[in-house]
Amino acid sequence: MPLETEQITRAIFIMYQLYYRLPINFKWFFTLLSCLLFASQLFAQQQVAINDQLKQHIFSYKEIYCLEDKGGKLTLNEVLSPGINSKFKPSWSSTPQNYKLKSAYWYKITIKYPLETKKGWMLEFFDQTIDDITAYLPDSNANYKAEKFGALKKFGSREFQHKNFEISLDVAPGQERTYYFRIKSHQIADVIIVLRSVNWFIEYALNEYLLFGIFYGMILVFAFYNLMMFIAIRHIQHLYYVFYILSVGFYELCNDGIGYQYLWPGSPFWNEYAYGFALCCISVFALLFTNKLLFVKAKAPVLYKVINIIIAARLTFFLLCLTVNKQWFNYKFIEFIPLCIAFFTGIYILRKGYRPARFFVLGYSFLFTGFTLKLLIMLNVWWLNLGAMSYYSLSLCFIFEMILLGFAIGDKVRILKSEKEKAQHDIIQQLTDNQKLKESINIKLEEQVRERTHEVIDKALIIEKQNEDLNRVNKILEQQTAEISRMNLLLEKDNQELHASFEKVSRDRIMSAGVDFEEFSKIYPDAESCYQFLADLKWQEGYKCHKCGNTHFFNGHLPHGRRCSKCSYEESVTSYTIFQNTRIPITKAFYMIFLVYSTNGKISSHKLSEILSIRQGTCWAYSNRIKKLLSTRKTGVKNGNNEGWSKLVIDHHDD
Repeated sequence: MPLETEQITRAIFIMYQLYYRLPINFKWFFTLLSCLLFASQLFAQQQVAINDQLKQHIFSYKEIYCLEDKGGKLTLNEVLSPGINSKFKPSWSSTPQNYKLKSAYWYKITIKYPLETKKGWMLEFFDQTIDDITAYLPDSNANYKAEKFGALKKFGSREFQHKNFEISLDVAPGQERTYYFRIKSHQIADVIIVLRSVNWFIEYALNEYLLFGIFYGMILVFAFYNLMMFIAIRHIQHLYYVFYILSVGFYELCNDGIGYQYLWPGSPFWNEYAYGFALCCISVFALLFTNKLLFVKAKAPVLYKVINIIIAARLTFFLLCLTVNKQWFNYKFIEFIPLCIAFFTGIYILRKGYRPARFFVLGYSFLFTGFTLKLLIMLNVWWLNLGAMSYYSLSLCFIFEMILLGFAIGDKVRILKSEKEKAQHDIIQQLTDNQKLKESINIKLEEQVRERTHEVIDKALIIEKQNEDLNRVNKILEQQTAEISRMNLLLEKDNQELHASFEKVSRDRIMSAGVDFEEFSKIYPDAESCYQFLADLKWQEGYKCHKCGNTHFFNGHLPHGRRCSKCSYEESVTSYTIFQNTRIPITKAFYMIFLVYSTNGKISSHKLSEILSIRQGTCWAYSNRIKKLLSTRKTGVKNGNNEGWSKLVIDHHDD
């Protein structure tokens, strides 16, 4: 520490007395000597004094001196030599950093021990990503003992089983000791050296791990909630968000040392590059989530293409880092590009009036600020490096972003829910209008029936008056009775034929005309009618076993199935048809074939999904199968007259 105020005052008074007692020829020499003594105190390295009231102290500025070892070959004896030791310079920022990755860096601090202390003391390195640290600890005989630790050493070899690097100090009452540290790392690291009492370290570590538990608990809760949302409503955005926040959690595990402590304590090599995998996942899943949440494909097609290009480029860069040069993982600033693209996309979609984008933009504002701060510190903007506050700034920004993105998802779900309710209200209103129309038509029909009834009554009176005339012709009628009986038999036969013709016309209309699903269901109201039609169509020319060619059969175990009387091969009604192995209801499968046939294959899978309430992917796969049959049997279907779409049902290739 610099001289205390009282000591400085006393020294000035003594020198003042000596100055006036010296001869005039020596006064100039005394003045020069005094200036040099004060200058040495002004520019000397500041000590850090320990006392029992002190909990912790973070070394910064003139309390920590730095020396760059460009060749990385200096030994402790060489560093202690006056020629090299004089090259140590005070830190020009609150937190020194190893900006030149090919160089090793030496740091020294000085600690003044009190005459008596009841506490144990220790030094802690705050940045867990430093690869190699060699600490040179002095003893009472001015000899130095070397202790090695760092991220490239197995976790179990540490003196303290803690995520940071700690070394205990031998207390030397009343002494002043200088400690040297040699640091080498493959990435830029913050050299945050903290002096702590052991009691305070235990309290601080417990509180820190509690906060980490809350932070990672929040991540798991958000992930689990959105996973349940994905399972419930099948919106892919929730799954992308789950992967995104899990990637954030994995990056934080790599960054704060928790992952190395609990997940891979025996894998220093993976610990060195795990953050690169996490950063790649963060960028990719953040962009995929942006696409789905903001409907970028529909609202901004150009940005949608740009985002896909950025995703492909980011994955390519990750593979190059993995296979060509792992040092490229240190180029963390590359993540600034996906971040800017996602942030700009959110602003653009918000300006187009999409409300959920406001929470998205606000969340990414925090993340953009935190990432920009980290990037500027990485680019050597020293005055932004405020120690632990700057170190944890990105983690805090991630928390705010997760919360706000959760609000954005909730806002989108709320809007979709309101749109669904509005659509349901419109459907109910339409059904009400249809019911009213149906009632009005029924009233008109009743009126027409009453009018016809009156007409019948009037005609009955006329008929009654004509009874006399009819009696006169009774004899003629009796003679014609036989003829009438014969005609009645013919009429009855004609009625049966008419009924059959009506049913045939209805089926022919289904085969060739466009009808809705309600009218279609009247002809094929259930699976039984569909299977009956399919059986009649399939075996209209007689049964023939596909295995042995036998033409005799028994009823099978399945409805409308047939079992060969010779080889016992059982054939279901859907075998060797287009309905074989289909998982959608048979009635909807019938109607899908009818729709594809009636539109000549021009109906889209999205329209089929909307009409039949079936997943679009299933409609796409099944309609493509129908379209291929329609294309290959185009001539047969065209010449099929009233057989229509039934020409597509039987799979003739398997016969």
